[in-house]
Amino acid sequence: MSPRPLGRKIAAVSSGLIVALSLAACTTHPSPEVAVRSFLLAWQDGNHAEAARNTNGDPEEVERALTDAHDQLDLASIRFDLGRISTEGGSATAEFGATADLGIGDPVWNYTGEMSLTNGPSGWLIDWSPSVIHPDLGEGERLAVSYEIEERGQILDRSGEPLVSADSVTAFGVLPADMEDKEAGVTELAELLDEDPDPLLNRVRSAPPEQFQPLVLIRDADNALMREAGNIAGVDTQEVEVNLSPRVAPFVLGEVAGTAEHRVSSRVAGPYQAGDTVGLSGLQNIFQQELAGTATTQVVTLGDDGEQTDVLEAWEGVRSGGIETTLDLATQNAAENALESLPGDGYVVAVDTTNGEVLAAANASGSAADDGAFTGAYAPGGTFTMVSALAALDTGAVTADSPMPCGFQSEVGDQVFTNPSNGFLAENPTLVRNMTYLCTVGFVDIAPEVGPEALTEAAARLGLGADWQLPLPVSSGTVDIDDDAAELASAMVGDHGVQVSPLAMALAAGAVADGSWHGPTLVREEGPAPAGSTELDEAHLETVREGLRDAVSLRIPEVNVGEEQVFGQASRTEQDGTALHWFVGYQGDVAFAVLAEVDPEMSQWQQYAVTAATSFLDGLANGTTVGDESLAAEDPAPPADLPVEPGLEGEQGAEADLNGN
Repeated sequence: MSPRPLGRKIAAVSSGLIVALSLAACTTHPSPEVAVRSFLLAWQDGNHAEAARNTNGDPEEVERALTDAHDQLDLASIRFDLGRISTEGGSATAEFGATADLGIGDPVWNYTGEMSLTNGPSGWLIDWSPSVIHPDLGEGERLAVSYEIEERGQILDRSGEPLVSADSVTAFGVLPADMEDKEAGVTELAELLDEDPDPLLNRVRSAPPEQFQPLVLIRDADNALMREAGNIAGVDTQEVEVNLSPRVAPFVLGEVAGTAEHRVSSRVAGPYQAGDTVGLSGLQNIFQQELAGTATTQVVTLGDDGEQTDVLEAWEGVRSGGIETTLDLATQNAAENALESLPGDGYVVAVDTTNGEVLAAANASGSAADDGAFTGAYAPGGTFTMVSALAALDTGAVTADSPMPCGFQSEVGDQVFTNPSNGFLAENPTLVRNMTYLCTVGFVDIAPEVGPEALTEAAARLGLGADWQLPLPVSSGTVDIDDDAAELASAMVGDHGVQVSPLAMALAAGAVADGSWHGPTLVREEGPAPAGSTELDEAHLETVREGLRDAVSLRIPEVNVGEEQVFGQASRTEQDGTALHWFVGYQGDVAFAVLAEVDPEMSQWQQYAVTAATSFLDGLANGTTVGDESLAAEDPAPPADLPVEPGLEGEQGAEADLNGN
C-alpha cells in the first residue's frame, strides 16, 4: 500500500488548516473543527509546543509526549486527514486518519485516531491523554518499532550441499535503555567503527529500549576494539553466525556486505536497516531479496518495565530462502584444485553436455571480482579447429576421407603461416590427422574453400557469438571474419576475428559431444537460456570427435585419465603479450575448457592447460588431484611437449606434436 495519493490529499487539507489556524491563532477556538484542525496541523508540522496549546493538558507534558512519539517511531513524516466530528452539548468527538512514514526501509503506518473535546472558558480544547496519539496507547506506555530479521539463506549446489559458510562474526550493537545519550553514544560507536552514524541512529531511536540492537557486523574483531566499544554507555557485542563467505567459486557466489570492512552504509543504496546483510556481487547480489528476505516489522507498545504490552500494527516479512544452483561441489573442488599449479591467472569451466548446466566455474586468482571464466575475451588458437573442421565438412571443402595436405608453411597475402613446431605431415593426411597433430597450415590452406560465412555459421551453431545469457554477466564470444584472405586463414586457427570465453568453449565442446548445443543454466529456477536451432550434422560431428579422440590418445595421452575416453584439443597462442594455453574437450557427460595465462618466457616446455586438465580429470575420477610436487615439478617429462625437429618427414614426423604440445 502506498501513502502517496493520500499524502497529496492531506496536503490540500493542510492548506485549509493553515487558513483556519491563522484566523484562530489569537482567539479561543469557536468550534471543535477549528480546534482539531489547529492541533493536527501543529502536530503534523512538528510544532509540538503549539499543538500542546490546543489541549487541556499540561503543555510541557503534551509537548514531551508528542516529541517522544516522533522519536520512538523514528518518523520521517506524519500526515493527517480530518474525519467525522460529532458534537453533543459541550462535548465533541473527532476522528482523524494518520499516515506515519516510519522511514527508509520501513513501511508506512496508516491508522484511525480519535480524540474527545470539551468546550470551556478558553473555547474548544482537546482532552489530553496518551490515547490521542493512538487509541490503544495507555498511561505509562510508550511506542516502539520492533524488527525480526530473517537469517540469510543459503546458496546450494545441485545436490543441496551448502556453498556458503556460516561465519562467526561479532555484532556491535546497543541496548538503548542503557544509553545516557542515544545520539552521542551511537555517533561515538559509528566513529570508532568508521561507519555513517545516521542509519545506525535511525534504528536505535525507534527500537524497543530493552532489546539488543545489532548495528555493525565485524569478522575477526580484536579484543582491543571490543573493549573500546564496551566503554561507551549502552554498547555491547554478541557473537552471531551469518552465511557470508563462499566455500567455492567466489566470483559466482559473490560477496556479502554487513561487516564494517564492507562499509554497507556508504556502498549500498537501498532500503536497508543497519545490521542487514546485502549481496554486493554475484548470485548474492542478483538474488538478494530471496536470500535476505525482509524483516517482520511491528509497531508495539511497551510498559514501564520495557515489556511489550500490545502490537498495534504488523507487517509480515518475506522469509529468506535457498537458491539451488547447477554447480556440483565435487566438480567445483576438482576445478579449483587443478588451477593451483598455474604460474599465473587461469580458469576452468565445466558443463553438462546433455543440458548445458554449469557444473563448475573456477579462477586461479580466487578473487570475487575475477569473472574472466564467464566474460573473458580470448583468442582460442588451435582449439578453434573443432569449429573449422565442422565448417570444412559442412561446405565440402574436405570430406572425412579426402586428403588434406599439411605442409611446412603457407603464405597467404602478406602473412606466412608456419606450424609452431616447424614440422609437417607426410603421406596424404586427412582432416582427422590434421586435428590429431594440430596442423595449423593444413587448416590455413583450406580457408578459401570454407569461406567466412560458413565459418561464422558453424561457430554460431556451437553457440559462439550467439545470443544467450545467465543471471551473471557472460560473453558468448565474438566471431567477426571478413573476406581478407590472410585474416580468414588466421581465423581458421582461432588467431583473428575470434574471441571466446572459457564458458563459451566448454559449451561448444558440449555441443560436439551431445550433437546439440544447449543454452547454459546456472540457477535451476531461472531455467536455461533460449537455444536456437543447432542443425549439427551427426556424420560430420563423428569425424570431429574422431580427431579430438586421437588428439588425446596419440598426442597428449597424459590427459586420458579415468575409465572413459577423453576427447579434446590443446593449443597455445599469444594475445597482448601473454601466452594463452588452452585445453578444450569432454569426457562422458562433462565438457570443459581450461585456460592458463602464462608469461611467454615460461612456456617453452610445459603446457599448463594440459597439466591442469589432467589434474581436473584426476579429481573427477578419484576425488583427489595430482599432488603439488608433481604438478610443480621443475623438470617435467618432455615427450608430449618437445617440438618436432625441422625437416622431419614420414610417420615419425606425423606422430610428433606439431604445436609444441
